[in-house]
Amino acid sequence: MLLSATGVSATQAATPAKPVYDQLTPENSALLLIDYQPQYVFATQSISIDTLVNNAVALTETAQAFKLPTVITTVTSKAYGGPVFPQIAAAAPGVDVIDRTRINAWQDERVRDAIHKTGRKKLIIAGLWTDNCVMLPALAALQEGYEVYVVTDASGDMDAESHERAVQRLVQAGAVPITWLPVLLELQADWTQDVTHGAVSGIIKNHVGAMGLGMFYKRAMSSQ
Repeated sequence: MLLSATGVSATQAATPAKPVYDQLTPENSALLLIDYQPQYVFATQSISIDTLVNNAVALTETAQAFKLPTVITTVTSKAYGGPVFPQIAAAAPGVDVIDRTRINAWQDERVRDAIHKTGRKKLIIAGLWTDNCVMLPALAALQEGYEVYVVTDASGDMDAESHERAVQRLVQAGAVPITWLPVLLELQADWTQDVTHGAVSGIIKNHVGAMGLGMFYKRAMSSQ
């Protein structure tokens, strides 16, 4: 068997990724949040820190609203990276943070086992930095047969080039790029779902400026 410089056979390299046709639902999806820590956000320049935090918190709140199994991991939090963002911790108060030393979170047995135990086939991933700590477990999950969705506007890197090349590599490997608001709307699916409608409206109001103001305007005018 002939192997490329990356160790992938020519046959494997030529096999296209299986298309994903069905949508995200509260029953088939899980969320993996990676390394939302101060030391890594300090050097993030592909997206503004304010926007990144807003989007990451909105994504976390979305997962909680739909009761998605959620795994949160940090790397060397006490020695270097610092603790998970307090806003993330507040948005997912019942989720324990797994601290690890391996750059590839999938190589930490606790993280991998936590994902396996969800029993979900669709894995939504976001974090810092896109070109390593997000990309490596995403590639590993793809190899295991998961359908991986990378939330690009809740992830960031040291520069735009690194972020964009990482997303490009992930797409070539079969991952689905998505932003956080479509995740929310895809999970809601129907505005008559009253169980989650209130939480969804609150997330939109707090994290989507223009759309939130539109909701406020409609209610204000309806009350007159």
